[in-house]
Parts: sequence; structure tokens; C-alpha cells
Amino acid sequence: MEQPADPRARRLFGGSARALGDLAASPFRADRDRIVGSPFFARLNGVTQVISPGGSGLLVHNRLTHSLKVAQVARAIAERLTADPAHRRLLDELGGCDPDVVEAAALAHDLGHPPFGHLGERVLDRLARQRLGLPDGFEGNAQSYRIVTSTEIRGAATTGLDLTAAVRAALLKYPWTRLDHPDPHPRHLTPAPRGAAAPPDDPESGSAKFGAYRTELADLRQAREPFAGRIADWQQTVEASVMDTADDIAYAIHDVEDFYRVGVLQQGAVAAELMAWQREGGHLRAVTDAALTGAARRPGSAIERLRRQLHRKDGWIADDGAFAAAVEHVRQELVEGLLAMPFDGSIEAEQYVARFSARWTTRFVDAITVVREPSVRSGHVLLAPAQWHEVQVLKFVHHRFVLARPDLALHQRGQARLLGTLVEALWEWLLDPEEESRLPRRLHDLVELAEAELHPRTADRIGRARGRAIVDFVAQLTDGQAVAMLDALSGRSGALWTDAFVL
Repeated sequence: MEQPADPRARRLFGGSARALGDLAASPFRADRDRIVGSPFFARLNGVTQVISPGGSGLLVHNRLTHSLKVAQVARAIAERLTADPAHRRLLDELGGCDPDVVEAAALAHDLGHPPFGHLGERVLDRLARQRLGLPDGFEGNAQSYRIVTSTEIRGAATTGLDLTAAVRAALLKYPWTRLDHPDPHPRHLTPAPRGAAAPPDDPESGSAKFGAYRTELADLRQAREPFAGRIADWQQTVEASVMDTADDIAYAIHDVEDFYRVGVLQQGAVAAELMAWQREGGHLRAVTDAALTGAARRPGSAIERLRRQLHRKDGWIADDGAFAAAVEHVRQELVEGLLAMPFDGSIEAEQYVARFSARWTTRFVDAITVVREPSVRSGHVLLAPAQWHEVQVLKFVHHRFVLARPDLALHQRGQARLLGTLVEALWEWLLDPEEESRLPRRLHDLVELAEAELHPRTADRIGRARGRAIVDFVAQLTDGQAVAMLDALSGRSGALWTDAFVL
């Protein structure tokens, strides 16, 4: 089949049969269909966004519904930008902005997310580096890229989903590896791009966030090749920037929506924090950082710390006037609006939530713009300053009144122990020569895939390849499968023939 003229549509593996018929005129739509048809996409229905649906007793977002909403927002942004003649020429100069590319990347951006949300990501990274000796560790974005290029199988002739260069490049929120690509590495820039800096408690570990492991570096280079000379080596493509911005918008709105439904977000607590800062902002600005940290429970102090953090990290856009206006707008919309009517599951309450989400989504999508030379800390596509500050305040509400809760910490510590025990049990199983033939089939295949790439084969390299296979295997489980598998390995489960063990 003739390859598309657009160099961004060139596939790594030479092009194979199109999904759902001949879509040669729109290879990016074929990519979208391949992603949606992947079992990795279906699996996201069982992966936590922030809290497990089973733990809340209510319908909350999981990684699948989150991905669908990110795709919806991303496509709306792309269609709005490409319909505006003022933006169209600049978009073309920067490499293009196709709504199908943006939608496909948004659908795929969380394919590599492990069980138990961001907690699982942190735990697997620690285990991968400290227990299994993998310098690249684990990173959800890099795992998504690995899935679409390496570990998902499409027939005997193709490894990966065989996606176009544009969609693979649009997946790269962080278009660098952990330690050494590109050169100079972006973590050495001042300031470093968002996500590129090393964690303050582990400065030798490389970037905190990165888009691909070294095993997929050749693929990253090939995907980014059509954009050479248009954007910096460390900068997102326009389409990746749209997807990343849409992810931020969806996260800010829908996580607040979830915790309103669950009843965790209480009007009084949120109002006290925001209104205390509005009343005492002048006094709080005069307090030292140390004193502010010591008064962590005092209403208003947490959001003052946010204001200071924005100035430290994002001085290119942080503005006290815009911040104060954002606090006021969130107070009106959230405290006096959504939280004023406790969620009771009624049709009226559902309509109220829907109007809140639609209003905020429209406000953010309409505030998107494109710039030729963005800050190092931003992409080419970004929110206007007023709305950027509103996103930060909405995310603050989520962090302050949900993620910092002791009851959530208790739940997550148990999940962290579960993942650690599961990785250890699988490692022991993999090292047992008498049980090699009875490994879970998926784990067996991942081990073979990893070891086939080793040249030369040394004991150390084989050990690391097996460690990566275990990480790949655990990362591909749903929350429920991880729990059920450890129950079985621990002798606590009496079940045998369940979908948790079709592995």
C-alpha cells in the first residue's frame, strides 16, 4: 500500500493493513482505532485514577473514562485552533496540529499506567531501580510508549501498535530519556523543562519524568525526525502540547467532580482555606517560609505556599493579581456553587455536576493559545494566564483536601506493600528452575521478548531483562488482578478459574 505523503505518517515497521478498512487518506484515524481496539486500552477500566471505584462505593473516574475525557478535550482544542486563521500558519510551521493525531495520543497517553494510580508508578519505579537494578526504573509515560512500540503485539509480523510518527511523537509529553537523551540533557537547563529536573531527594537518578526508556530510544528518534529544525529537541510537538494541556484540564475538573460525588470535598473546609487567604493574604505574604510550614494547619497557609511555589517554579507566568482572581473565581464556582448543594445521587445533582464540568471545560478550551517561542517550562500550546492560574487552584483543592488525607494514605500504604510483595514473589517464581514451564504465559512471553534483544548475553544483562519483564507484567495488571494474584501467591485465595489468572 502506498505510504501517505505526510512524513509524520511514516510508520516504524513499514505500514501494515489498516484498521477498519482502507484509511490511507487518514492514517491517524487508523491509529486511533488501533489504540481503542487494544486490550491495554480496555484494561484501563480496571485501573485507579485517584481512588478505587470499589473503595468509594460510587461511580468515579478510572483511567479509561479519564482517557476518553482527555481525548474529548484535546480534540476540541485542536479543532478550535486549526479553525482559527490566526493560528493556522504558525501551527503548520511548528509541525502541524491534526485533530485525529491529538485524539489518538490522548486515548493512548495512559496505556502504561500501572495498578493503583500514581502511587503504583512511584512504587514500581523504586522497586525497578533499587530491587531489580534497572537504571531507567519505571515511568508511566515511558511505559505507554513502550507498549505502543514494543510490548503490544499485532500479528506475527508486527511488534507494537505500528502507529504513525506523528501520533508517537504526540505521546511524548517528555521527549527525553531518563539520563542521556538528548545531549545536553534537559535536566541541566536552567530552568529545566517541566518534569525534566531530578527529584530533590535523589539528584543522581535523572529526570523525574521522561517519555521513553533507552530500549525505545531509536523509536523516539524516528518519531521526532519530521520535527527536526521546527522545535527544540526537548520541546513537545504542538500535538503533544495539546494533549498535555487537555490532560491538565481534565485532571483539574474531573478529580474535583469525583470527590464532590464521594462526599470528601466539604464546603466548610474549602471555604475556610480560600477565604482565610483572601482576608489575611497581606499578613501571610510577610510570614517566612519556615514559619508558614510550621503553621501548616492554619487556614490560608497552604494556598499561600502554593502562591510562592508558582513564583519559584513558574515565574514566567505567575502573577499575584491573576492568582487572587483565580482564588476568587474558584471560590464562587466551587464553594458557593458546586459544594453548596451536597451530592445526593439525584437527577438534579447529576445535572448540576454536568453543568459545572461543561462550564469549566468551555472556559479553558476557549482560553487556549499558540506561541512561537514559549518558556522553557511551557509548550507551544498553553492556557491564557487567568485560566492557567485557575487550573493551579483547582489542582490545589484536590491535593489539599483529598491527597493529603490520612485515610487515603492508609489505603495507599497497603497498596504499596501489596505491589512490593507481588514483585518479590514473581521474582522468586522466575528464578525457580522447576517452575519455569508454569510461569504465567504473559510473563513468559515478556521474558522471551526481553532476552531476545540481548547481545551479548551475560548473567547481569539477563537479570536486568528479567527484571524489566516483571515490571512490564505487573504494570499491565488491573487493580483487581494485582490484588487477586497476590492473594493466590500468598495462599489466601480459594478461587482458581478466574479472569485474574488468565495471564
